[in-house]
Amino acid sequence: MQVVVLAGGVGSRLRPWTNSIPKPLLPVLDQTLLEHVVSSLPVDMVDEVVVAGGYKVDQIKAYFEAADAPFDVRIVPEDEPLGTGGALGNCRDVVSGTFACFNGDIISSLDASSLLSMHRTNGSVGTLGLWEVEDPTRFGIVGLDEGNRITRFKEKPAPEEVFSNLINAGSYIFNDDVFDWMPQGRHSIERDVFPKLAAEGLLSGLPFEGYFIDAGTPEAWNLAVKASIQNGRFKSGFLHGSAPSWFASKAALEGTTPFSIVTDSMVADGCSIGASDVFMSTLLKGARIADESRLSSCLVGEGAVVGRGCELDSVVIDHGAEVPDRTVQKGGTWPEQA
Repeated sequence: MQVVVLAGGVGSRLRPWTNSIPKPLLPVLDQTLLEHVVSSLPVDMVDEVVVAGGYKVDQIKAYFEAADAPFDVRIVPEDEPLGTGGALGNCRDVVSGTFACFNGDIISSLDASSLLSMHRTNGSVGTLGLWEVEDPTRFGIVGLDEGNRITRFKEKPAPEEVFSNLINAGSYIFNDDVFDWMPQGRHSIERDVFPKLAAEGLLSGLPFEGYFIDAGTPEAWNLAVKASIQNGRFKSGFLHGSAPSWFASKAALEGTTPFSIVTDSMVADGCSIGASDVFMSTLLKGARIADESRLSSCLVGEGAVVGRGCELDSVVIDHGAEVPDRTVQKGGTWPEQA
């Protein structure tokens, strides 16, 4: 079947990383974020991945043309922002039959083939993966009956409007007649389509357990890395340490001195870490950390250098940037974004 990945955003919350690399191509361990998103379906079920996006799509296309991916990739570009519904609606001429659709930054334990089974059982136009949260006001919430049909859908309810703690987890199975319910142009599938389908009894939902992470912020990115480590979401590299980190290769581990402490982190090839502490951080290819530094929840870009004696907490460091010795910073970016 075909899979549509909604990847229209510019990844602004992960800047400056995304100024040069589109978010779908950022690596989570040894795979791109896009590949992790698609892996909600067993690989033998995926014929083609349709990327609905408008930001650096030529880079995405070129990457997968050169990569040995087990699926074909087609780009459906947005000339202007169309919203979630408009982006999906833009794919109506290239998608047919029953297809999967995923938000472009979701890493979760969902096996979307279970959605497909529920979808076929209920004969729905759309079936949603559902996740339970304590505070659902930032999400779309659903009412669910005993037959797993969604009876109500409300996007980002006010506290007094909350009727459920089950939220839309950004993973769907659709029939192509979902396009009949979509207006032309810019619109929101959550606000303009799902409530109508729910009212007609044409929307189903299936709760799942495990983990669910929207990896669109620096904090969530490192949570996604940690979940991927803990759940073996890698094909190469290996784990090391009691609170294990993922190292891309033996050489990556050998670039770490015996006096460093590295926990719950991702260390790509070409990295070196001196006698420093690195907690729950992501180090992309060629990043270097000098001695006596401490990094917590940081994103260190390709070829970036962190000097000696730095204290960095929740900082996004640009590709190729150099952080001077003794720098102390909590939050934000290095260098600062205009």
